[in-house]
Amino acid sequence: MSLELSQPVTILKGIGKETAEILSEMKIFTIGDLLEYFPYRYEDYRLRDLTEVKHEEKVTVEGKVHSEPSLAYYGRKKSKLTIRLLVGNYLIKVVFFNQPYLKNKIHMNNTITVTGKWDAHRQTITASECQIGSNTKQDVFEPVYSIRGKLTSRGMRKFIHLAIQQYSHFIEESLPASLLQKYRLLNRADAIKLMHFPKSQEEVKQARRRLVYEEFLLFQLKMQALRKFEREHSPGIVQNYDLKKLKNFIDQLPFPLTNAQNRVVNEVLTDLKSPYRMNRLLQGDVGSGKTVVAAIALYATVTAGYQGALMVPTEILAEQHAKSLNSLLKPFGVRCELLTSSVKVKRRKEILHELEEGFIQIIIGTHALIQEEVSFKKLGLCITDEQHRFGVEQRRILREKGENPDVLFMTATPIPRTLAITVFGEMDVSIIDEMPAGRKRVETYWAKPEMLERVLAFVEKELQKGHQAYIICPLIEESEKLDVQNAIDVHTSLTYYFANRFQVGLLHGRLNPEEKESVMKAFSENKIQVLVSTTVVEVGVNVPNATVMVIYDAERFGLSQLHQLRGRVGRGSEQSYCILLANPKSETGQERMRIMTETNDGFVLSEKDLELRGPGDFFGKKQSGIPEFKVADMVHDYRALETARSDAAKLIQSEAFWTSPEYVYIRKQLEQSGVLEGEKLD
Repeated sequence: MSLELSQPVTILKGIGKETAEILSEMKIFTIGDLLEYFPYRYEDYRLRDLTEVKHEEKVTVEGKVHSEPSLAYYGRKKSKLTIRLLVGNYLIKVVFFNQPYLKNKIHMNNTITVTGKWDAHRQTITASECQIGSNTKQDVFEPVYSIRGKLTSRGMRKFIHLAIQQYSHFIEESLPASLLQKYRLLNRADAIKLMHFPKSQEEVKQARRRLVYEEFLLFQLKMQALRKFEREHSPGIVQNYDLKKLKNFIDQLPFPLTNAQNRVVNEVLTDLKSPYRMNRLLQGDVGSGKTVVAAIALYATVTAGYQGALMVPTEILAEQHAKSLNSLLKPFGVRCELLTSSVKVKRRKEILHELEEGFIQIIIGTHALIQEEVSFKKLGLCITDEQHRFGVEQRRILREKGENPDVLFMTATPIPRTLAITVFGEMDVSIIDEMPAGRKRVETYWAKPEMLERVLAFVEKELQKGHQAYIICPLIEESEKLDVQNAIDVHTSLTYYFANRFQVGLLHGRLNPEEKESVMKAFSENKIQVLVSTTVVEVGVNVPNATVMVIYDAERFGLSQLHQLRGRVGRGSEQSYCILLANPKSETGQERMRIMTETNDGFVLSEKDLELRGPGDFFGKKQSGIPEFKVADMVHDYRALETARSDAAKLIQSEAFWTSPEYVYIRKQLEQSGVLEGEKLD
């Protein structure tokens, strides 16, 4: 930013101490900040022909009053004023709520201008603004800003207008001429001016197009530069694994690998052999077979003479992984051990000693793996499962237990492509997008709460066949705030309903690890036939005999979470079912239920979820790593994101980017953001 644009906003006439404080709360400190504080929408006050206006669209019309105003009062201090207005050849009705004073201002044959919502069915405008006389705002496309305190939209427009008048000629161009020409983009100064004071929707579109591309390109250049420097400054381990042993291991697996698994295994093995440290994200839908890929990667590491570590978020999941990895790797002489906080002190000491001496080749565990006393003899591969459940710092501590070990992150939460290339842009991404052969699609149905009796009768039918059921509830116990089914109440009523026929268990987050383990063990051994649970079963519980899942108040969950829960059934050879008990009031809630019944593809669902919830809510509020853009929207502007990513990858690899004067502005931006770790550029 030029020195002129770095000056404080108080340099502008009319911005005193009080206004400057309000602006600082809005993160506006300098002239540059003010110029880049863009409107979130625009009011269109241009007069329009009603034949072109859509139902419920906001519109401004001018016409002649064709009836005396009719005023009616209702409720306490509420009023409704109605007039007839002749607009061109249309005689329409205009309604003003709670504006009784207009009765004495509007008279027969007056020309008035009204702005409001158009009801095409009733030929009525519900007016929010009224002006006696012709439209003085004609051809005005007015910006609306998010504001605070005593600041008004009008005041904000005035300050920005002053800033543009006095300082817009200091706005520097950030993009090279070649890219401006290639995509026919506006220059930066014009784009900023038109974002604030456009004359039409088309001008907003062109200004936005330019700024969206710039934001995405700069962000993707940071990611690609980070990736390049990480790669070049992170010498990895060249793992010379035994290919013959590895092929034999794969041949001995109880099932053939899918094409997608084969592709991903090859990508991982190539990384293990390369001199650079692997930094790969493995995405795979629930039940797509990520654990087998992890087992192959871990075995490859062991044959190369190194140790492997698998870190997972919960004890239940850790125990499950330990069990499945032991069954696959023990016959090949590989020693796997489990380390969680539940391991007794004496056994823990033995494990830590044997790990440090190298007798244990693969360790599976929870956060217990990143505690200080855990040491490896020769750590070669770190795998983190459900990686978004761990913080960046936790993943880093595990990685630093070895000398530049290869790193593989796994997730069964399908991440939309737009988010994957934004949040994980510095990683290589592998996707298992194919399900193992013979896996039956889980049939999903949406039922209203009043159909509960029929749903339970269906569950009983499945139980009589020797199968088991999950019943999922959003809360542990009754809440005054939310009228949602809670696990304790549901457990009580189902225990009574299935009395003397089937055992009903209860699982929730407040149970201690031993209690959880005891309940899960009883369920997996079919000593419990019906498991009432909160979402603690969402990750990594594998009971192939469970064929039915009922989710109470399903509208309370996001699509991705519903899909994760559904993935707990359908793990055996029998047909499985998921029943969503829901009575959503909102259109979004109804849309969620509809999408769930129509598709079982996690990646399709994740894209829909992103559209319905927006990027900020996709991972949950606490998830870091999602950038905040001033103009760009990752969901709606995904094509621009893809283009910017492709351009950034080419630029970072080109010599011209690092030497040519036309990229100097962008190079400075990268340097200031700290991506280049203090390396100075010309």
